[in-house]
Amino acid sequence: MTKINSCWLMKSEPDVYGWDDLVAEGEGTWDGVRNYTARLHLRAMKVGDPVFFYHSNIGVEIVGVAEVTKEGFQDPSDDTGRWTSVKIKPVRKLARPVTLKEIKADPKLADMDLLTKFRLSISPVKPEEWKHILTLANRPA
Repeated sequence: MTKINSCWLMKSEPDVYGWDDLVAEGEGTWDGVRNYTARLHLRAMKVGDPVFFYHSNIGVEIVGVAEVTKEGFQDPSDDTGRWTSVKIKPVRKLARPVTLKEIKADPKLADMDLLTKFRLSISPVKPEEWKHILTLANRPA
């Protein structure tokens, strides 16, 4: 039996670090997270886990799919030793972005952590939510 990976959503402000920045780097370090719940999520991530890349504040939309390439390690931007980072690489840009407005309007996504725990920069995505968002990304706007 094949292990089913956990799915995630990571938020970033595109004017600070956006999808295009990740693509240009080829692999990025997800650092600077200073929230205990988000830290737990970072520590739970495994190599190969898929990640939705979400542009927050500007655009407010899921724009791409990335993958965890290195599991939790000491955040290089943290001198205290308390915070965790992971590395991710881009897999593909979505055929079209899935906006926060669409997600809020979709009853199948009503319980998504993006909506119910909106302050978190990293959150789990249920497999059925993951599949549904990919379906939305392949439909005309």
